[in-house]
Amino acid sequence: MAEIKDRENALIMETTKGTVVIELFPDLAPGHVSRIKELAREGAYDGVVFHRVIEGFMAQTGDVKFGNSSKPSFAPSRAGMGGSEKPDLKAEFSNANHGRGTCSMARSQNPNSANSQFFICFDDAAFLNRQYTAWGQVIEGMDNVDKIKRGEPVQDPDKIVSLKVAADVK
Repeated sequence: MAEIKDRENALIMETTKGTVVIELFPDLAPGHVSRIKELAREGAYDGVVFHRVIEGFMAQTGDVKFGNSSKPSFAPSRAGMGGSEKPDLKAEFSNANHGRGTCSMARSQNPNSANSQFFICFDDAAFLNRQYTAWGQVIEGMDNVDKIKRGEPVQDPDKIVSLKVAADVK
């Protein structure tokens, strides 16, 4: 496994395609990092599908309301329309480049509407810079992200099996 410098600021995501390790950026996006860790510690992301996956662009997941395949509220046709019960987050835009492996928050047209959904960039998406909040970077397992089934919406989607803060993993 990749060397994790700060286990409190790293995530271990088990997907149906394999393990992905994400280094968090608490200095760039403290509110977003805090939210992702809070939801991960609640187990909110466990079972959530990758509902929107666009070749050459990104894989989107994190709809804990309609996208959790293990909950009664799971609604594949609505996946991508929900979030958590927590309030939306204030934008934390930065100069961080949305390059390959960048993890960033999804949102509506309102810049302050990010909640629980996020995406991982497959390739450079610099046109998103300073418009979306980058909160992390894949440091291992990008090959597994590359294997995630594509679609808008995805038929029989891949999912997050578990998402944990590395400090909580023995």
